[in-house]
Amino acid sequence: MTTENLHSEPQENNVNETENIVNENVITESISEPETQDEEIHDEVEQHEHEKLTSGELMNKLEALINAEDAGANHRKFNAIKETILQRVNLETEDQKQQHESEGKPVADFKFEHPLLSKIYTLNNLFKEKYDNFHKKQESEQKENLEKRTHIIEKLKNLYSNSTANTNLFRAIREIKEEWSNAGQVPKSEFKNLNNNYFFHLNQFYQMLDLNKEYREQEYAHNLEKRNQIIARAKELQDEPVVQKALNELQFLHKLWKEEAEPVAEEFRDKTWEEFKEISNKIHERKSELLTQIEEEQHITLEKKNEIITALKKLATPDKAPNHNYWQQAIKKVEELRADFLKLGSVPRKISNQNWNEFKVALRAFNTTKNEFYKGLKNSQQTNLEEKLKLIKTAQDNMNSEDWDIAVPLFKKLQEDWKKIGHVPRSQTNKIWDDFRNACNTFFNNFRTKNNAQTDDWKENYKQKRALLDELKEIGSEEGSVEKIENIKTTWNSIGKVPRDKMAINSEFNKTLREKLRLNKINEYDLKEEGLSESQLTDKARKIKNQIADLEAEIVKLENNLGFFGKVSRDNPLLKDTFDKIDEKKAQLESLKHSLHNIISGE
Repeated sequence: MTTENLHSEPQENNVNETENIVNENVITESISEPETQDEEIHDEVEQHEHEKLTSGELMNKLEALINAEDAGANHRKFNAIKETILQRVNLETEDQKQQHESEGKPVADFKFEHPLLSKIYTLNNLFKEKYDNFHKKQESEQKENLEKRTHIIEKLKNLYSNSTANTNLFRAIREIKEEWSNAGQVPKSEFKNLNNNYFFHLNQFYQMLDLNKEYREQEYAHNLEKRNQIIARAKELQDEPVVQKALNELQFLHKLWKEEAEPVAEEFRDKTWEEFKEISNKIHERKSELLTQIEEEQHITLEKKNEIITALKKLATPDKAPNHNYWQQAIKKVEELRADFLKLGSVPRKISNQNWNEFKVALRAFNTTKNEFYKGLKNSQQTNLEEKLKLIKTAQDNMNSEDWDIAVPLFKKLQEDWKKIGHVPRSQTNKIWDDFRNACNTFFNNFRTKNNAQTDDWKENYKQKRALLDELKEIGSEEGSVEKIENIKTTWNSIGKVPRDKMAINSEFNKTLREKLRLNKINEYDLKEEGLSESQLTDKARKIKNQIADLEAEIVKLENNLGFFGKVSRDNPLLKDTFDKIDEKKAQLESLKHSLHNIISGE
């Protein structure tokens, strides 16, 4: 019930003054929009603003309403804000449920309580208590107001029926009107009879007043002044930037017009009323401006929300096969889009539910597709886990190996293969990485320890090889040179590795060796070498085989060249060099085959 309800149109009477008042009241009601429609517009405006606020800001508004002195009177506003927050809470809870399912957990195990939920329930209970107290207090006040208004009516009756000759009627009626205006609400069941009774006796008073010209003119002048004040304020409301505020105050001005600005002299009655009615109509026309403005903003908001829904649908249906990185980025983007959607204002009421449902469906579709991906990913992660466990087993089996030539490349490959294998279940990630890393660290720590010990040996090896190289350089073609070369080569082969930065000595030795062999006209593979390791013998055999193949190819080529001559003879001076080259290469070939035989037979 609102204050305006106390001032509805009175019953018609046969009194002229009453008829005039009734006529003006009828016109007044005809240009006033129903209160429920004004409340709906007010609710629409507030809802439009609420949509733009964050959940935290809306919670602050709820607390402010509860702490307000008239908390119970704001139940419509409280419930509207509460429903907006609960809508968001439900959406975020649904997101958490989708996340729970995406991790492969049973739906029955889902437990999540939104951090705002308990506070909302607490505030709701507090507000309910204040709302109940408000109603009890309102009922008590209305009962007191009923008694006050009944007493005011009695005073009004006595004013025109039992007033003394020296009573100041003008002052008395002003006081009665002011008391009536300030008397407050009464129970709805009592309102109509009480209101009609008041206006009936007010009209009776004015009928009596007609008999006293002095008091009548004084009353008319006062009411005309009041009307002019109301009209002046109404004009100011035409420029009020907040339309809803202008409409609310206009409603109050009509209440004042009926209660405190009637009657006036007949010559001003229609003139002032028409002026006030025209201004009122103009202000009410601004209601359509407000609605148009809201509709425009709502349609813009609708377009933005539809764009967000389209973006959500696109994220749920990527053009290329998505991977983990895509979904992680998409999840962040969806969170941004969801926050943007909730920050936007309201959309036209007739499609509000449809738009909200489309948004939820798009979110659900995204989460479903994402969850399907991670369910498949979980299966592939299990496969990846099995592959990595195999690598760990291999690493642990070889982490104490000292066969460095084989083990070092093996561990490097294990590390490369580890990087190529994808993700494993999160619960196993740290454990298997620790196992693999420990095995690798054990091996490489052993390798570094052994390598540091070998460094000193390698330096000594370099000194020995440097002395042999210097000795080789001094050899000429004198008798016994081949035996010296063979001894040097055998000794060289028995010396181990040299430091990495000194390895150039091997190339220098091989170059010098070839020079000395040419000087002594002997093939390298005819040298007698002792103390060769298995790998060195294998390498030497491989090189001899390659050289044998090369010599055989050269001999075939030379013999083919001879075929171009019609009559081939060693006596032909043109062919002498060719026959000599063939004989030389065949001799080399036999020597190499003999050397290869010796290596293979172990002689």
